[in-house]
Amino acid sequence: MSDPVVSPEVDLSKPAAEGMVRVTFLPEGRTVEFAFDTLPYKGHGQPMSFLDVAENYGIFLDHACGGVCACTTCHLHVKQGAEGISEPEELELDRMDTAAGIELNSRLGCQAVIEKPGTYVVEIPKWNRNYVQEGKPAHGPGS
Repeated sequence: MSDPVVSPEVDLSKPAAEGMVRVTFLPEGRTVEFAFDTLPYKGHGQPMSFLDVAENYGIFLDHACGGVCACTTCHLHVKQGAEGISEPEELELDRMDTAAGIELNSRLGCQAVIEKPGTYVVEIPKWNRNYVQEGKPAHGPGS
């Protein structure tokens, strides 16, 4: 397994450059940027999914099932950029029927795939932030 990609400081005062993907994870406020279709696949969720991005950059997004769409722990809300991600497939829609706090912008981080360059903002719902879980890093406020 390769080391995580390290994103240089992202200048949020400027829009993402052409051909770049910029993703902000809330509430942590971490923003990463990389050239579209260059992200190494980390084996969690679909390639170029929000879970894949989080794994590459060391951002904690719980995924109890390993990112195979068998649970809803990677549930997130897409706040910006929905037009640039894949449409949910039947398996994801079926799984989301079991998730708490569903909103119109709800997606599973393991299944929502970034399909084009652009700016994306996703939020992990407060009730879905599990910062300490056996076998997973404790990435949370202040760590």
